[in-house]
Amino acid sequence: MAYLDDKLVDKVRLSPSNDIVEIISEHLSLQRKGKEFVGLCPFHQDKNPSFYVNPEKQIYKCFACGAGGDIFKFLQMRENITFAQALERLADRAGIEFVRSKKQKKVSHEGLEDVDPVLLARVNDWAMRFWQAQYGDEQNGKVARDYVLQRQINDEIAKNWGVGFASDSWDSLIVAANKAGISESLLVIAGLAVKREGKSGCYDKFRNRLMFPILDTSSRVIGFGGRTLGDDKAKYMNTPATVLFDKSNSLYGLQNARHAIVKLGKVIVVEGYTDVIMAHQHGVENVVAALGTSFTQGHARMLKRFASEIIMVLDSDVAGVAAANRAMEVCLVQNVDVKVASVPMGKDPCDFLLSSGSEAFTEIVDSAQDVLSYKWQKLKDNFDSTQSTVERKRATEEYLGTVAKALGSGFLDNISRGLIVRRISMLLGISADDVNKELEKIGARVSRGSVIASQNNRVVKVNLGQRYQDKAIQGVIEVLLNDPALYERVAGKIDFSRVESQELRQVGEFLFEMLENEPEFEVASLLSRVEQVEMSSLIVKLCHDGELKSNYLERLESLMSVIQEGRIEIELENAKRNISDDEALRSITRGLRGIQADRQNKSNLRKGVIF
Repeated sequence: MAYLDDKLVDKVRLSPSNDIVEIISEHLSLQRKGKEFVGLCPFHQDKNPSFYVNPEKQIYKCFACGAGGDIFKFLQMRENITFAQALERLADRAGIEFVRSKKQKKVSHEGLEDVDPVLLARVNDWAMRFWQAQYGDEQNGKVARDYVLQRQINDEIAKNWGVGFASDSWDSLIVAANKAGISESLLVIAGLAVKREGKSGCYDKFRNRLMFPILDTSSRVIGFGGRTLGDDKAKYMNTPATVLFDKSNSLYGLQNARHAIVKLGKVIVVEGYTDVIMAHQHGVENVVAALGTSFTQGHARMLKRFASEIIMVLDSDVAGVAAANRAMEVCLVQNVDVKVASVPMGKDPCDFLLSSGSEAFTEIVDSAQDVLSYKWQKLKDNFDSTQSTVERKRATEEYLGTVAKALGSGFLDNISRGLIVRRISMLLGISADDVNKELEKIGARVSRGSVIASQNNRVVKVNLGQRYQDKAIQGVIEVLLNDPALYERVAGKIDFSRVESQELRQVGEFLFEMLENEPEFEVASLLSRVEQVEMSSLIVKLCHDGELKSNYLERLESLMSVIQEGRIEIELENAKRNISDDEALRSITRGLRGIQADRQNKSNLRKGVIF
């Protein structure tokens, strides 16, 4: 259980800025369903929405993997951070001063695994502001401003997107950081500085580069992309992997684009930073980029939570076509509706927007082909352009591989499969049976090579025991989580020390302690005192199960009868051990058994209902 200041925790939890629907909406798309909101669970491979958010209780629960909790647990699981780090993050968001407890672990700058992500985000924010100041410097920033002017990015959007300039200096950032009290070791861990080989000291990671800050959906600066303004062979450079930043699971522009993506139900993926900025400058705001890396399953999973359709608008050169092919395969495996559009040869989306405008760009997006149509057209083009058997065979196998992936992920139904097989049969001049056999063979190969990893395996698997006593106590907890006003009827009447399940015992003891001391009890208040995500998920499960059973007062009385029977059995056993006089023992036993039999008769009819 938490050792942090309860008043601070409650203040952060109750802040209007930290409403659970708003917090979770920054990470996935939620749709209203009655009194709740529903979306795809971010903690397992979710194909059908199973993640529910209750704004009244300020809790969430996934009915597939069992994850559940409050705003703190959501961030703990989503960002893989501690309770204290989640509290600090949410305090910052709400503008509430956060004072670390002396009991909390001090941050180590020497090892990546010990660094507080909140601290790294603050260092990144400082670096962003430093580079912005360099960009605005009348003399030093001229080269960067000239490049931005050349790309026709206006000053307002450059400022809004935090564009900066890392000067052509070995240590300008390090010197400024030292004056600000930021150590070199922390800069190294944040990916902003590099240790010198064979020498002491460090040098700036980014030099003579136009800097693009990369934000997550919580508006934290998690990393940077730098575009060279000189003749460096590495045209673009990203922040190396940190506890905050993984380019395979990060997208440039998502923070700015997410509201438009959710509203439109589709997202446009381009290649470069300037492509994204130029699209937004032209009013096309549902555009993101994949940070110069291949489009990954992590990217697909992330976007799937915001949009039902992904449209790839990549460069029309060979590299762009190859990137589009890889992206489509990834989306098929993730069962995401993906389409492909191409700008005219020799242009990237930024150039096309500047030359043709937003309407022409939107027309290209609207004419995007779905993945199978796109691949089919490529196959036909290949057959028209070559008579080579080897080339035709390769192109056919590539197309069948795409179909196999679509079938394996549930993207295609049997009717669509039949139509595709018939088309291939006609194109190749072979029977549909032969096409199906080849498709089955390729499908088996694809299935063996495809491994989809779950994002989070912390599924609740708690053994709550099978004894009637434990089940009855579990039932009491379920009732009180939903109707805490009934606590007075059971106060002091349950001995949790005899509960078999350690998890159930801990929840019960803590719940009763809070009910005793907090007249205005809420489930979210209980959750905010619990640091472990597994314990939090258990509490949400018990609360939900109790709500489904309802009839709180009637159930509570029946459950307490069962618990009382157990106490009589215990008293009987104690009497046998402690009384040596045979007649006295027999007398007490008869009395206790009479009471027990009477209660048993009344409760036998209830057990099948209350459990």
